[in-house]
Amino acid sequence: MRVTENKKDHNTDKYVNSNLIVRRNKEFTIAIKCNRALKEQEDNVQLEFLIGSSPDENKGTYIILPMGKEKPGVHWKSRVVETQGDYVTVGITPDAKCIIGRFRIFVVVVSDLGKQRTERNPDTDFYVLFNPWDPEDNVYMDKDEDRQEYVMNDVGVIYNGEFNNISSRSWNFGQFEEGVLDACILVLDSGKVPLVFRGNPTELVRQGSALLNAQDDDGVMVGNWSGEYSEGTAPTAWTGSPEILLKYAKEGSVPVCFAQCWVFAGVMNTFMRCLGIPGRVITNFCSAHDNTGNLKTDIVLDEDGKVDRSRTKDSVWNYHCWNEVYIKRPDLPEQFSGWQVVDCTPQETSDGLYRCGPTSVNAVKEGELSYPFDAKFVFAELNSDVIYHQSTKQGKMKIIYVDTTYVGKLILTKKRGSSDYEDITSNYKYPEGSIKEREIMQNAEHSGLATRDYMPIAEAGVDIELQADTIKMGDNFKLTMVIKNQTSQTCTVNATITGCVVFYTGVTSSTFKLENKTATVKASKTEYLTVDINAAEYTPHLVEQAKLLFVMYGTIEETNASITTMKVVTLLPPELTIKMSGSPRVGKDLTVTVEFLNPYNFMLEKVQLRLDGPGLIPIKIKNYSQILPGGSVKYKVLIVPRSPGKKVLMACLDCPLLRQVTNQLEIEVVKD
Repeated sequence: MRVTENKKDHNTDKYVNSNLIVRRNKEFTIAIKCNRALKEQEDNVQLEFLIGSSPDENKGTYIILPMGKEKPGVHWKSRVVETQGDYVTVGITPDAKCIIGRFRIFVVVVSDLGKQRTERNPDTDFYVLFNPWDPEDNVYMDKDEDRQEYVMNDVGVIYNGEFNNISSRSWNFGQFEEGVLDACILVLDSGKVPLVFRGNPTELVRQGSALLNAQDDDGVMVGNWSGEYSEGTAPTAWTGSPEILLKYAKEGSVPVCFAQCWVFAGVMNTFMRCLGIPGRVITNFCSAHDNTGNLKTDIVLDEDGKVDRSRTKDSVWNYHCWNEVYIKRPDLPEQFSGWQVVDCTPQETSDGLYRCGPTSVNAVKEGELSYPFDAKFVFAELNSDVIYHQSTKQGKMKIIYVDTTYVGKLILTKKRGSSDYEDITSNYKYPEGSIKEREIMQNAEHSGLATRDYMPIAEAGVDIELQADTIKMGDNFKLTMVIKNQTSQTCTVNATITGCVVFYTGVTSSTFKLENKTATVKASKTEYLTVDINAAEYTPHLVEQAKLLFVMYGTIEETNASITTMKVVTLLPPELTIKMSGSPRVGKDLTVTVEFLNPYNFMLEKVQLRLDGPGLIPIKIKNYSQILPGGSVKYKVLIVPRSPGKKVLMACLDCPLLRQVTNQLEIEVVKD
């Protein structure tokens, strides 16, 4: 099958797989040994390519090619490249729209005595993948640096934290690692995706977005946002996709526990890049999860200004990760091809299954929401208004404040060829408050989105912003209220500040702070009020990812106008250090040491440390039953780099009381 030469030609030589892997619409060559020299004009030799359990010529799952001759109705091509004695070299070009997956190949000699077929040999099976290098393929990307990043890069960075305090973590996509390609095909087989759909990237990513969550189809990962993960692995503990996909394959397609949005997006990215579809992971900061689909995110406060958990059904996720794929959409007008949103985190159903997309990014930006698939849901994640209601003891509700700029604050992805981020907010939305933005809103309403049925609230003339520095978990800090009076008279502001612990999905947990403050602000002046927050108040209540939500509800005495704002503070975890000794060379030993000190006055139990790095080491997991207050752990590991180039070594420490402690080390491996 001339595996080495063909793989190099087809940009598939990074896959750790002994079989041939080729891309659509590009020729590969095979050598066939006959029992005598081939007579091209007289001998009738056919090549057969089969995929699936019941191959059918009409469905593109059984391809018969006369060797070196065209066959009407068959889009695959073959040619005799050369004959040397008993050997024939044949060039084969799979169709640009053919099914992707693992094909079986047979050589058939047809004579008066019937057909003679070569025996079944799994070693000659070959995989056909999408081809982003070919303009005829619907996944084509014209710039090589784009293909290197969005198809060939096997590590990435996923952004999280807050829009004004961005954190990140490295992720091992590992699409070329041993067994990953077979696992991706198994996902399609286990999900019973018809073979005829598997040549169409639009259909394939839509199916994939349903199959990577286990919500309704025993897919790859079980979503869990409860904080209780003892039955599996905490979402924050994973370092990459191969461990998850290989576990799914090894355990007979049993869903893997547990995942949250960045894990779903990381694995979806591996799935797409592995099959040859360009993909990237996106983070939307302040992402609305609008359960009611009306472009309104309703936050209900009680009479004291505290969030009413029982009445607040919608939430604003501090961040939400999804994917984009780069594909041509023959089913849509031309301007809506290119990057498409696809999201496999199970939030809402689409055509009966938990999935989302592909949705054209351009269509979302232009408010053209009637095109398939799920554009309205994505538009709401980016453009919902946050509406603060106040409920009285009698159960009456009134709107006290509308914030039209809180949602969809910032949209990031990893920059091409760099570990920095790229701000792609302008791909999704026009500038906040611009005339164009208002036009798009009208467009969206014409496309069937519920109209904004509430009256604009009279401007209070006073702006309030909550500010806090970057704070480490376990530190005391000050929350500052900046009150700007933009009116021409003195204003008295009575404010209630509530502090509660919150999950990254915006769902609140325990309230730990309630404080009233009053400020008198002269005309056109600014006043600063501070609230002291002590670690002893919040530490006992912390949930994973250590986020605090502060809601400020205020009234202005002179006008009785209301004003509300909120601020999420992410507490930084302690440091995990990675050090390397020795110089990184292919095949040579390298020592890596990971160290962690517990800075808290409480014990950490059931601690798991993961070390991962494609091309450096297979994943290593070290468990510690406990780390005492002030205690430290040191984990030394020997690494033998397998291939040259830039590599990333990732470490992640995770336990029930402390989540998402990560670090990474970039290593340049050289060949002797």
